[in-house]
Amino acid sequence: MSRLAALAEQINAALPQTQCTRCGYPDCAAYAGAVAEGSADINQCPPGGAEGIARLAQITGRDVQPLNSAHGVEAPRTTVFIDEAWCIGCTLCIKACPTDAIVGSNKWMHTVMEQYCTGCELCIPVCPVDCIQIEHASGSLTGWAAWSDTQAVQARSRYEQRKARIHQEALTDGTKKPSPEVGTRCEEGGLMAERADVPSNAPGPEPAAQDASTATRQAAIAAALARARQQRAADKR
Repeated sequence: MSRLAALAEQINAALPQTQCTRCGYPDCAAYAGAVAEGSADINQCPPGGAEGIARLAQITGRDVQPLNSAHGVEAPRTTVFIDEAWCIGCTLCIKACPTDAIVGSNKWMHTVMEQYCTGCELCIPVCPVDCIQIEHASGSLTGWAAWSDTQAVQARSRYEQRKARIHQEALTDGTKKPSPEVGTRCEEGGLMAERADVPSNAPGPEPAAQDASTATRQAAIAAALARARQQRAADKR
């Protein structure tokens, strides 16, 4: 392992592994690599907070500095839950979750396994019916006081297992478009185009088949949304 790679690994091991992308990078490992090579500063991780900055300062030899507010603020840890009465089973939240903390299947209600939720909140903007709610999970505790090294190790393990699964799915089924690896925040707080960790020359579906599949999926979501709106309107009467 090169010196730069070793430094990046040391930095990554000191991060909370929430994979929230608030730092501006697609995951904690990418941010760690950027810090190691000097293209990112050590104060871009809100979940790590002040203690996280101090950890990275000690590793890199850089000066401790306040959290860059452009990336967020240090706050209590959150988790999410799904209002199953309004869930339409579109699976978009499952695709956005970096740690496979949401379970369910197409057109069936989903639920969150709270012990695996990192509070990344990447599932919030993709839900078409706004049935995902945020709640505080650490009281007034913030940063590493609201998180633990054990939770970070678990989150990293689940994230890497998910990446490996998606990569394997792409290799074993060349005619199937792989599920996105993880959603990434844009500056407005939504999601950028989702990516997949697969070789650039991996075969994909024919354009016509892909367009038909996309149209079918969009039609199914639109129909589910219509049913949800009708049900809400009926409940208000």
